[in-house]
Formats: sequence, C-alpha cells, structure tokens
Amino acid sequence: MPPPARVHPSSSDPGTNLTPVTRAQGRTGSAAPAPSRDELGDAVWTVPNALSVLRLLGVPLFLWLLLGPQADGWAVGVLMVSGVTDWADGKLARALGQSSRLGALLDPAADRLYIVATLVAFVIRDVVPLWFVAAIVARELVLALVLLVLRRYGWPPLQVHYLGKAATFLFLYAFPLLLLAAGTGWLATAVAPVAYALTIWGGALYLLSAALYVVQAVGLVRQARAERAAT
Repeated sequence: MPPPARVHPSSSDPGTNLTPVTRAQGRTGSAAPAPSRDELGDAVWTVPNALSVLRLLGVPLFLWLLLGPQADGWAVGVLMVSGVTDWADGKLARALGQSSRLGALLDPAADRLYIVATLVAFVIRDVVPLWFVAAIVARELVLALVLLVLRRYGWPPLQVHYLGKAATFLFLYAFPLLLLAAGTGWLATAVAPVAYALTIWGGALYLLSAALYVVQAVGLVRQARAERAAT
C-alpha cells in the first residue's frame, strides 16, 4: 500500500481533509478542479453520497429492530439493503464520475457504525461475548488516535486496506448467521459453526488491518520527523 501524499496543515488549509486518492493534486490554495472518475472532488449532493447517508440513517433503525421488538428478520433486511447500497455507491461513484471527499469519509464511517452497532446489540442480547466487542471498539479508538497523529504531522487519512474490506465482508455475512445461530432448532445448529467461523476470521482480519495501519502510520511519522530535523 503506497504512502499518501503529504499535506501541510495550516489554520486555513482544507487540505488536511484530503484522502490519499487526491495525492496527485497536492496542496493548493484554490478550489479543486472538476473531479474525474479517478479523483475526489468537493461535491456534496451526489447519488453515491445520498446512498451513504441512507446507510447511516439505517443504523438507528437496525438497532431498534434488534433491541426493541427483536424483529430479527427485518433487521437482516436492513443489513442486506446496507450491503447493496455499500456496493452500489462505489460503482455509481466511478461510473458517474462522482467520487468525492465527503463520500470517502461517509462510506467507511457507515461500515464501522454498522459493525460496532451490531456487535453492541449482540452483546446486549448475549449473542457474542463482551471481550470480542471490546477488542473491536478498542481497534476503532486506536485508529481514531492514529488519524489525529497523522493530521498533526500533515498526512491525510490512510487508504482503506484490503484486509479491512475483507473483514467487513465477512462480518456482513456473519451477522445474520449469528442471529440464526442464537435461535433454536436444526437450522440454528447447522449455521452455528459457519457463523462463529466467519465472526472469528472477520475479527482477526479486522485487528490485523489495524496493526498494518499503525505500522504504516509509524513509518510516516518517522519520515515527517526526519524531514523536520533536516530543515
């Protein structure tokens, strides 16, 4: 995974919010040019962004279905719609040339919210152990700290690692199976091994991707310090 382009922060520089995809643009004081299919722009009202917002709005509905009436079937439906919109917003962003900085923030935010919200609900319903959720939440806190440190040294957010995407993919399959496994009958018995296997593999990849982010961030911080020492 190549390192992102350096962004030199200042009190009035919006460049500190750039993602690595914009590395070819560098730091400028003027508005970014019209986005191409491979660049991030400043557009807000786009179809992909609308889909990402729809996914975010589905999080409280999903939690209410799990914890309120415990309508697991409807909750799985919301999760499936979330998975479809997750796939569709990326496809549409590339097809319509509507990739944006806001979209680059909303998409992973929605993924993480669904994962954390689902696991917290599962702990409340005794579907997964508390220590598992604590590890996932700790991972998110560490990455939030890493992001702050990178911004302090003028680096934009790191690219989403393929291991993190793979972990999210496994979780999206594991969660509905975990709900089925928490029930009774032959179906619960049959899907339980698959559900637990996907959850364990997803959790392992999720933590491993975080470790790789931290390693890359440490290298970038050392590079920034070396540059400062040389000037």
